[in-house]
Amino acid sequence: MTTLLTIIVLIFILIAIWQMVKIFDLAQAKNENANYGVATDKDNTLNGYLMMGFLAFIYIITIVCFVKWGDLPLMSNSASEHGPTIDNLMVISMVLIFITQTITQFLLHYFAFKYKGEKGKKALFFADNNKLEFIWTIIPVIVLAGLIIYGLNTWINITSVDETEDPLIVELYAQQFNWKARYAGADNTLGKSNVRLIDIDRANILGLDEGDINAQDDIITTELHLPVGKPVLFKMRSQDVLHSAYMPHFRAQMNCVPGMITQFGFTPTVTTKDMRATPQMIEKVANINKIRVENSKPLIAKGEEALERYEFDYILLCNKICGKSHYNMQMKIIVETQEEYDAWIKEQKVFKNSLIN
Repeated sequence: MTTLLTIIVLIFILIAIWQMVKIFDLAQAKNENANYGVATDKDNTLNGYLMMGFLAFIYIITIVCFVKWGDLPLMSNSASEHGPTIDNLMVISMVLIFITQTITQFLLHYFAFKYKGEKGKKALFFADNNKLEFIWTIIPVIVLAGLIIYGLNTWINITSVDETEDPLIVELYAQQFNWKARYAGADNTLGKSNVRLIDIDRANILGLDEGDINAQDDIITTELHLPVGKPVLFKMRSQDVLHSAYMPHFRAQMNCVPGMITQFGFTPTVTTKDMRATPQMIEKVANINKIRVENSKPLIAKGEEALERYEFDYILLCNKICGKSHYNMQMKIIVETQEEYDAWIKEQKVFKNSLIN
């Protein structure tokens, strides 16, 4: 890959040098060769048709992509209470961009064709037109202001969790290259913590304050379990570098910044079991497993183990490039009923019982 990128860079450098030489040649052309390098009517006509051909290519490839790889509606598998609002914002943005792109690209290429240079034709132009400039300035301002206000209200609703609803408090702890989840325990209050208090010998892996009473019943896990329909408030810390907690199906993301606590919250609305049973997910899993079966054939032929079958799970990813194993920084999320969650949480060790004396 490095060799390929190096070759591409060298090719671009050579092209740039070639273009610079052409510019130099044109600048040095003598008066008797004043027309050297000037496009003729034939050149302009050819380029006009090429512009229309490229316009057709853009539209054709767009239609092909929609038909072959399009997933309409664009986003439809959100699993959080605010998810549909995020999806609506995305769909509105994409529709506006698509309409604007279609119109502007058509005008750009068509005008290049219609008003191509021809001998004897003189261009008519206006030095300025206040009315036109006002129109093409105010319309984007109004549209963008609407999108920004809509997006800002959505963001405020996500980050401003109403703590009077007694949300489940969970800390997401990021470090190269894994996640830990810390539940607040029976008191639903996270204990104090500091990276300077990390003591691997005593299994205090998150640096909890052993003298803080609120930390005694905290629960540290490597899997994130959430009860469906229950508001969850996430508090995020990072031990080393900048990470980003990204939960795609819940339409949630927040940076984890060393030295500070960030937060966001949401209410999960679809259990893992129910999401697995949706037609969309059944088809997706079947397609993935079909590919894995095909990719396993050469492995089996060499006497190696076949690839494991894929089963859908919600997932927490790091969405910041945080180091060489960034791609593998993920944690499984399980959304379940309140009864299933209660049964699972009872099986976990509280902090005070997990320490090594």
